[in-house]
Amino acid sequence: MLKVGLIGLGTMGRTHLKNYIRLQSEGFPIKLVSICDIDDDKFNNIFKKGNIEKATEKFDFSKYNCYSDIFEMLEKEELDFIDICLPTYLHAEITVKALDMGLHVFCEKPMALTEDECLKMIEAAKRNNKKLMIGQCLRFFPEYEYLKEYVENGKFGKVTCAYFYRGGGTPKWSYQDWLIKKELSGGCLVDQHIHDVDTIHWLFGKPNKVSTLGINVIPGSGYDAVSTNYIYEDGKVINAQDDWTLNGKNGFSMTFRVNFEKGNMILEKGVLTVYPNDEESFVPELCKDNGYYREIKYFAEAIINNTAIEIVTPESAMETLKIAHAEVESADKKGELVTVK
Repeated sequence: MLKVGLIGLGTMGRTHLKNYIRLQSEGFPIKLVSICDIDDDKFNNIFKKGNIEKATEKFDFSKYNCYSDIFEMLEKEELDFIDICLPTYLHAEITVKALDMGLHVFCEKPMALTEDECLKMIEAAKRNNKKLMIGQCLRFFPEYEYLKEYVENGKFGKVTCAYFYRGGGTPKWSYQDWLIKKELSGGCLVDQHIHDVDTIHWLFGKPNKVSTLGINVIPGSGYDAVSTNYIYEDGKVINAQDDWTLNGKNGFSMTFRVNFEKGNMILEKGVLTVYPNDEESFVPELCKDNGYYREIKYFAEAIINNTAIEIVTPESAMETLKIAHAEVESADKKGELVTVK
């Protein structure tokens, strides 16, 4: 039975909490034993609704050992792994500490704020022979898995162009507004746009260069709306856009449109539709489980079976961050082409 400690009860922490509850109800050999959050209100079910939540749920926290101090929890609890859903600027410190204490670590995206921090996390995992996985969850969403299958099997030929979009309201729900402070989160480009940066990296490999336009709308938050062109040697046209200033009743949206030589795929309003050039369109039957559930289960199974983390290696997550940093540099230079290191 794996014993888990969850750190952070923000929007993503609560999303993970729901999936631990589900896994336990299904008889999976895992038990969430402790939860830590600096905000005591959350243990009284007082939350601010985030962008992916339809409504805030109520939880029975009496089932868990609850802490407001991370290090106290790590010292007192006998855990197998921790799940870090903290502000990005804390990822490296807490990950390294936990790994050095002999714990496996699942850490939310983005991996960290800098490549140096990423390297410290990777080195700590290797030094302690423990598993480290970053929550680049789109690699586990069935719609994106299906797209990757077609990219790799060549059934529709080569990809000619692709467009990825993600957008929603300003993240005013974060504790002390850390998400809209550039020095703590990296802004929309590094925090939210990183999903599509990672998807493009996962599907097509690292681009040679990027050209990004970005605008700051919220004082001190970095780039709040961005559009990036990814340059590949074969000339395919790849673009991704993100915007977290869509306030009002717009809600949250993630979409893609990918054109192949012999067809295309469109994800819109949560439905993936496949359009072969010479056949009728169809909606494929996909796994009903979402990426958050599947990534946690994958990580837990890797610990139980002592198998390698392959779908999202920490090295791959670090390379995704390098692409995002090249985008920031390009945006700073008003869209100038920047080579990805």
